[in-house]
Amino acid sequence: MATYVCRLGTPRGDILTRTMEAASEEELRQRLEREGYHVFSLKRERQGLRLLPRSRRRLKLEPFLHFNQQLAALIQAGLPVLQAITLLHQRQSNQELRDVLGQIEARIREGTPMSEAFAAQGEIFPRLYTASLLAGEKSGDLDGVLNRYIAYTKQMLALKRKVRQAMTYPAILLFALTGLVGVMTGFVIPRFALIYQDFGSQLPVITQVVLQIGTGVQRNLFWLLPTVFGGLAGLFFWRQTERGRAVIDGMILKLPLIGAILRDLTTAQLARSLSTLLRGGVTLVEAYRVATETITNRVLRRAAARVLPRIQEGESFAESLEQAGWVPPLAVDMIRVGERSGSLKEMLDELASFYDAELEIKLNQLTSLIQPVVLVVMAVLVVFILLSMYLPLFSFVSTLGGV
Repeated sequence: MATYVCRLGTPRGDILTRTMEAASEEELRQRLEREGYHVFSLKRERQGLRLLPRSRRRLKLEPFLHFNQQLAALIQAGLPVLQAITLLHQRQSNQELRDVLGQIEARIREGTPMSEAFAAQGEIFPRLYTASLLAGEKSGDLDGVLNRYIAYTKQMLALKRKVRQAMTYPAILLFALTGLVGVMTGFVIPRFALIYQDFGSQLPVITQVVLQIGTGVQRNLFWLLPTVFGGLAGLFFWRQTERGRAVIDGMILKLPLIGAILRDLTTAQLARSLSTLLRGGVTLVEAYRVATETITNRVLRRAAARVLPRIQEGESFAESLEQAGWVPPLAVDMIRVGERSGSLKEMLDELASFYDAELEIKLNQLTSLIQPVVLVVMAVLVVFILLSMYLPLFSFVSTLGGV
């Protein structure tokens, strides 16, 4: 997927600049024209190192959820869209969202539809959200669409909390293990090296190896630390490139258990996004196009994007997903049943809930596996270092006792 900077004209005569991703320039141009935009220019972003972050990041889920809850309540109460946005703009405590709402209010006041006003802000709002607003405007059920998006956001927040909670303790253990290795090799072992410097008897092999590692780290610390930090910085910036992200995402998918967790997470997210858009009245083709943009793993996103031409040609949705190769067989079977019975939206909801439960089970398995492994590694490491350091002392004491 490449990133393009798009200069567009709306049916009302407004000029927008948006950043979008697509497999090719022609595919993106056709998509925008179907949405009613006049395409002035499409410029592909250079995929070099991005040393500085973009000035406008996507809003955090919590404040965005709170905003949508307030907006839905005001619209359900009968307030016009402009009046609701004006009221929320005046009372908004989040400065970033307050600035954006000011621009949106100005555009709506000029006669721009709400969906276009939000889409004009670029990447700060999810594509799924702006597509949902457009569907709500066309169907006349804006408050219903907002409520469905609110439910979607709550479910995604709950899912992220589960992942965060499951990985917090293993992360702490790994951090402690790294700190332990650093302290032992950088400070403890060199102190013992001074003690054994004039030791008369031959040191055990295990002690010699550990002392060489510890003293080597201490002597080369001046260039070792910058090298490590430089390598991490290089990896970080390489991760920002399209090639780097694709390589790392592919490696993550191959990890035992973690790859399966990521596939389940992506399947649940894709199903929930599709259900939200289809319930808002968006066509399957457009809903799938937007839903694939929520996939964060580059390898899975590219595989998912290859399904779209098959759907456009009239092939069954389930058969198209099966050809992609990454969607679990059970998910494909459930979608096939939903297609044949005419209850695809309901089946997608069931599918998302099922994989949420599967994800929780696998996260618990991963946590249960990582915690004892890290603890055992820490214990073995400590025992190994202490044994190697104190073994010569034990030998020396036993020699004195024999004398």
